[in-house]
Amino acid sequence: MALFAALTALTAPALAMRVSPMVVEMETRGTNATARIEVQNINPGNLAFETRVFRMEIDAEGTITETPADEDFLMFPPQGILPAGGRQVVRLQWLGAAEPDTSQAYYVSVEQLPVQLEPGAADAIGAQVQVLYNMRALVVVAPPGAKPDVKATVVEPTFFRPPPLPGAAEEPPMVEGLAITLTNEGRRHAMMANFTWQLVGTDTEGNFLRVDISPDELNRAIGTGYVPAQGSRIFRVAVPGFGPGPIKLSFKQ
Repeated sequence: MALFAALTALTAPALAMRVSPMVVEMETRGTNATARIEVQNINPGNLAFETRVFRMEIDAEGTITETPADEDFLMFPPQGILPAGGRQVVRLQWLGAAEPDTSQAYYVSVEQLPVQLEPGAADAIGAQVQVLYNMRALVVVAPPGAKPDVKATVVEPTFFRPPPLPGAAEEPPMVEGLAITLTNEGRRHAMMANFTWQLVGTDTEGNFLRVDISPDELNRAIGTGYVPAQGSRIFRVAVPGFGPGPIKLSFKQ
């Protein structure tokens, strides 16, 4: 999950708050139509925050389109002020349709607000500045009883450029790997990084080749591996060595 910083200052703690969990799965009816997110202040001063909700649409390449959707949830409290080390549980209640056709994905954004500086603080250190942080939790709401149905529809060798590391001055070099298209025909989303991916095929000389990618490795490479209900995602993973022949991908719990 991304951590976004809105810079309005020169210096600040490395982090101001912690939000957990970062991934929440809910249902549209029953006890699972409510959930909790905890906000913790790890700043030495007070932390003021507010919550907002955005509907998330994600295409096959992972491009996200966001739409404000505060009306789909009851959030309590929607804002607050935490002392140093303080914690606040924010409760989510689904207010949308009881029987949607498919899962719906959202970001719950916890946005740090500017706080009043202590009298004399600016004079003591010169121009006082603040860094405001915005942390987001992925919230997915599914119809009760809906299930995913994910298949690997394309698995082929490729070269690709991984995303740059935070703060990196240069783009990373191209790497050899696989482009994998996962298609979900079910009514429920899928988090495919929860599985071990087993790839079976042949190497460039025609010899048998099998590679297993663990959930830990997948989380580092592709995050949650979120595939929307009745949608597709293309994931690129740095697994070199496969030849042009057929490559079979299966998922192991």
